Amino acid sequence: MNLADKLIQLRKKNGWSQEELAEQMNVTRQSVSKWESGQAAPDLEKILKLSQLFGVSTDYLLKEELSESGNINTAREINVKKVSMKEAKDFLSVNRETSKSTAFAVFLCIISPICLMILAAVSENPLYGLSENGAAGIGMITLVALIAIAVAIFILNGSKTAAFKYLEKEMFETEYGVSEMVNEQRQQYKNKYTKSIITGVCICILSIIPIFIGVMINEDDDLFMVLMVSITLLIVGIGVFFLVLSSVVWSGFEKLLEQGDFSKEKKKNKTIMDNISGIWWLTATAIYLIYSFVTKNWGYSWIIWVAAGVLYPVVAAVINSIGQKS
Repeated sequence: MNLADKLIQLRKKNGWSQEELAEQMNVTRQSVSKWESGQAAPDLEKILKLSQLFGVSTDYLLKEELSESGNINTAREINVKKVSMKEAKDFLSVNRETSKSTAFAVFLCIISPICLMILAAVSENPLYGLSENGAAGIGMITLVALIAIAVAIFILNGSKTAAFKYLEKEMFETEYGVSEMVNEQRQQYKNKYTKSIITGVCICILSIIPIFIGVMINEDDDLFMVLMVSITLLIVGIGVFFLVLSSVVWSGFEKLLEQGDFSKEKKKNKTIMDNISGIWWLTATAIYLIYSFVTKNWGYSWIIWVAAGVLYPVVAAVINSIGQKS
C-alpha cells in the first residue's frame, strides 16, 4: 500500500473529510487531494505532522512494505460513496430545475385558503345570495384542488431528486475538483441569493400593510377585512416564493459541500427531524381543519399556519440541541 492509499484509509478511519484534514494540517483541500491521488507528496515536515495526527510511525507512512498493524489498531474499511463531477453537475442542474416549481407549490399552499375565506364572508351577507353551505363547498373544493396540485408538484420534484437523497443523510466524498466547482458556482450565485432573500423578507414584512389599511378604512366591514387579509396572504405567498426559490438552490451547494444544515453533525439528527417534521405539519393541518369546521371562523383560522411556522424552528432548535448533547 502506497502513501496515497494509506492517507485515504487513515482519514476515513477517523471520519474526516479532505477539508477537515486540510484544516488540521494547515494546507488547502487541493493539497490533500493531490496527496491522496498521488499527484504530489507531502514534505518531511508534513509527514511528521501526519504521523502525529494519525498516531502512526513515519516508517509506516513512507515504506510501502509496512502494514498498519503494530502502529495503530487495524480499522475496517469504510464504504463511503464517491460523488463524481458528472453526478455533482447533474444534481445541481436538477436542483435548479425543481427550485421554481417547488417555490410555486409552496405559494399555492399559502394562498389555498383565500377563496374559502372570501366566499365565507360573502355568504354572511344575504344580498349576495350565496348560501353558507355553497360557500363552504366551493371554497373547500378550491382549497383541496390547490393543495393537490402543490402535492403533485412536490411528488414530481421528489422523483426527480430521489437519486440524490443520500446527499442529505449519508456521509460521502467528492472526487477531485468537485468542491472547487461547487464553490465557484456558489460564489457566482451568492449575489442573486442575497438579493432574493432580501426581496422575500421585505415583501413578507410589507404584507401586513393591507390589514392596516383595512383597519383604517373600515374595520367593521367583515368582507372588506377578509379581502385585505386575502391580499396579505397573496403578498406573503409572493415573498415566500422568493425565499424558497433561492433557498432550494443554495441548499444544493451546501449538500455537496456538507455545510450548513447538511454538515456531518446535523446529518446525524436528520432522521429524527424528518419524523418530527411530518408529525408537526400533519398535526397543524388537523388542528386547522378541525378548528375551522367547528368554529366556521375561516377568516382567522389561517393564523394557525403562521403559529406553526413560527414555532417549528424553535422545536427544531431544541431537538438539535438535545441531539448534540446526546
